[in-house]
Amino acid sequence: MIYLDHNATTCSDERVVEAMLPYLQGMYGNPSSLYKLGRIARSAIDTAREQISALIDAPAAGIVFTSGGTEANAQAVANARGVGLAISTIEHPSIFENAEYHQQCFRQLQTLSVDVTGSVPLASLHRANWHAGDLASVMLANNETGVIQDVAVIAERLAEQGVNLHTDAVQALGKIPFSFRKLGVKLMSLSSHKIYGPKGCGALVVAEDFVLKPWLRGGDQEHGSRAGTENVAAIVGFGKAAELVMTEMGLREQRMLALRTRLERALRTIPGLVIFAEHAKRLPNTVQFGINGINGEMLLMQLDQRNIAVSSGSACSASSGEISPVLTAMGVEASLARSAIRVSLGKDNNETEVDQFVDILKASIAN
Repeated sequence: MIYLDHNATTCSDERVVEAMLPYLQGMYGNPSSLYKLGRIARSAIDTAREQISALIDAPAAGIVFTSGGTEANAQAVANARGVGLAISTIEHPSIFENAEYHQQCFRQLQTLSVDVTGSVPLASLHRANWHAGDLASVMLANNETGVIQDVAVIAERLAEQGVNLHTDAVQALGKIPFSFRKLGVKLMSLSSHKIYGPKGCGALVVAEDFVLKPWLRGGDQEHGSRAGTENVAAIVGFGKAAELVMTEMGLREQRMLALRTRLERALRTIPGLVIFAEHAKRLPNTVQFGINGINGEMLLMQLDQRNIAVSSGSACSASSGEISPVLTAMGVEASLARSAIRVSLGKDNNETEVDQFVDILKASIAN
């Protein structure tokens, strides 16, 4: 199979699995226990916290481990209770649906529109009605189009209004370098399985001057910020994956951008094909396109039959059958949006796979 859906998930790196194994077998202690096995587990968690802290330039004490990016997003939204919340129109479903669920707790729920490139313009911020203490959520990089938002500028403008910013950095992590401190956000969501770590592990990063209200209660784990016994092996894997990104980021980014350039050059030869957000600043691994007159769902099935794994957009909403809210927010016509295909490259893809994908895509369209 040619796997081209790395924004949905990645295969755990062998080095990550090797780091996790001891904590699935001999070192199985509860990190809250005071005896040796527990202290070993606690030390392993602290090491992972430091590894992730080093990768994103964040205070280690502010890294709260969760079950994944969805939980991190949910906890971020829950911390808007009692104040206004604003979210961009291209956010992940775990932001939208939690915002709607908690809406009765807000003074106001607003959306920030995007332009035709999928970027949040500063005009969207100016049109919003802000109150000091409000929370806004703008993702760092979009999971469908790969568009990168200017989060640092957005955070600066919102801070002038006394507004706190959360950013979903799940897709950006491991693909582009960024600094939590320099972005100026108060909260940030991360996920392990997007960077060749295990599924079921993520983190909410909290600024030193932000008081986080627990979302899960019933224990003092994670310094009282998230109750529940920590998934030690997965956290160790997350930390190891972050360490590998630290040393390999430059090469990975360079390689994926070269593959994306090769792919897009070939895609432009296909009549009626449109690359969404083509001229926006995007992740080096992500290409989403549509083809006039093509049924995207049928094309996905044809590609799958030929051992090509791609998607139409977010894996978390792939079964809904609805047109992508992201493309709708960008003003893409419904007929073209229904044909959407997303290719998200990984560190182990190569030129041959890209060329084979294009050949099979052309053959599928011709049928």
